[in-house]
Amino acid sequence: MAAYTVPKAFPTTVVGSYPKLPSAREALRRQRKGGISEEEFKKLVREAIRGVIEDYIWAGVDILSDGEQSREDMVVYFAERLRGYAPGEWVRIFDNVYFRKPIIVDKVEWVSPMALDDWEYARSISGGRPVKVILTGPYTMLEWSFDLHYGDRREAILDLARVIRREVDEYLAKGAEYVQIDEPALSTRPWREEAELAGEALEVIFRGVSAKRIVHICFGRIERILPYILDYPVDQFDLEFKNSDFRLLPYLKEYGYDKELGYGVVDVHSLQVESVEEIKKAIDDLMKLDIIGPEKVYIDPDCGLKRLPREIAREKLKNMVEAARLARREWAGEE
Repeated sequence: MAAYTVPKAFPTTVVGSYPKLPSAREALRRQRKGGISEEEFKKLVREAIRGVIEDYIWAGVDILSDGEQSREDMVVYFAERLRGYAPGEWVRIFDNVYFRKPIIVDKVEWVSPMALDDWEYARSISGGRPVKVILTGPYTMLEWSFDLHYGDRREAILDLARVIRREVDEYLAKGAEYVQIDEPALSTRPWREEAELAGEALEVIFRGVSAKRIVHICFGRIERILPYILDYPVDQFDLEFKNSDFRLLPYLKEYGYDKELGYGVVDVHSLQVESVEEIKKAIDDLMKLDIIGPEKVYIDPDCGLKRLPREIAREKLKNMVEAARLARREWAGEE
């Protein structure tokens, strides 16, 4: 597989999920009904992953994902593959969005690789572009589960962290370059003690990891937890900005932010396709704060793209990539 050179300044990436392609929807539908073998399921999902990778490459994205085509939900997917979980009942998240909230009924334990096949397949067809490992974090796993076993948040989260670290080791053995832990629930409880607990869990997951260590947080009062998370053992925070009208920017300046930044410039909850000019201005606004250099800024959407129509997701990514290219030329002197 030919090597791909990721730009030094303003590389583009994605947070994780992508709109479900038809073959993935069919695979999940048949799986729910119990009418599909594991072999058939994988075949349909791989067809969808190939479409996702083709879309990313068409748009020009530098660092890819598998699009999470086999994951109907970011928590349930992993809960179903861990020992210690049982299925739950349907719970409303927001609007008309529901998920079957899983139940912790015993000590959680890793059984076998949970998402490795999809990542390996995406990597094999990426044209040399790196593919991020993307796993749901222990804090979010607990927050979005019913706990009938532990009764102690710290014990449960640290057990989940050890399970996730075991999964991470599978990817590291295969040469993973980027490992992202998704913790969207963290911004919903923006208190020091909660941030410290999540940080302790990340220490377990990332201890000794040489790949790029990333944590993704979105859609909440991120500015309230920012001062408590800056010393996390991560190389990069991937944060939502666009949906909240970039209100987080001045806080980066105030708290002396100096890690790499996954800079969310595309609103995944809006059907409007941001123009190249609009995205470029967002990049310019960050650079004018003179906090971090362009080599530390990764351009991406606010969050996963799964709730958007495919064509809109494609166009958003295409404009994002073009805006990053223009910013690269202006702020780093690169083509």
